[in-house]
Amino acid sequence: MVKVTEDMKELIGKGLAFVGTADGNGRPNIGPKGSMRLENEETLIFAEGTGKKTLRNLRENPEVAVAFVDREKMEGYQFRGKAEIIERGPLYDKVAKIAKEKGRPEPKAVVKIKIAEIYSLKPGPMAGERIA
Repeated sequence: MVKVTEDMKELIGKGLAFVGTADGNGRPNIGPKGSMRLENEETLIFAEGTGKKTLRNLRENPEVAVAFVDREKMEGYQFRGKAEIIERGPLYDKVAKIAKEKGRPEPKAVVKIKIAEIYSLKPGPMAGERIA
């Protein structure tokens, strides 16, 4: 079971996430997700607002990578896992409520990512190393 550390939690809480996906043919896409947050120590979630490339890709291929980087500290993490698309139910309602409170539109879906692997994005000897 992979769990995030306190340093990772801090970066997730203040950083902008970039989500990497690929369609069924392997064509990549990357996009920022300002709604990304930690649901628990093993799960990331975000509100999918547009329902375009990211959501289409995840429907074809649920493998996903999420990167957070602190440019000033020159450190970061990549979280990899499988995405689950949620379009109704308690988690969807919870995320939709948060979106509404922030003046954002209701999401097309909520994406839940069970973290399977964590890699360092820090330059130097640890670059690209799996850390969890």
